[in-house]
Amino acid sequence: MASNDNGNNTMIISIRLIRSFEHRNMRNLVLRSIDSSGQMTGKELKQRILTMLPNENLPPPFKTFSFDTLKIEHYPHQSKSNDVVIRRDGDDRLIIEDDKHLCDYNIVEGTEIAFFKYSDYEVYKKNPAMTMD
Repeated sequence: MASNDNGNNTMIISIRLIRSFEHRNMRNLVLRSIDSSGQMTGKELKQRILTMLPNENLPPPFKTFSFDTLKIEHYPHQSKSNDVVIRRDGDDRLIIEDDKHLCDYNIVEGTEIAFFKYSDYEVYKKNPAMTMD
């Protein structure tokens, strides 16, 4: 955990923005100064990310895409999924619900979270093939 100038404990988490599963169109975003007590809700985290997007150095399609779902991709010091886009297991425990707090999911410094459109994810889970254009 990091400590800011006011002595408040904060953490840094990574967000993997997934615009297209089949084309592997992804970008990473680093969120700093997240309250390490984990009292932020899933809805508040989504809002913070969506508010940041227009000001980030991202391709324009990422700034206006309709992201709607957060899923824990990776906890620090644990094994990663073999899928290069998103882990397709554990939806029941890894998809962050709007009304739950980050502490309910044991989110800590260095956690990676995917942000994507759920309907696209459902299609990808049925056929995780990559499109080669």
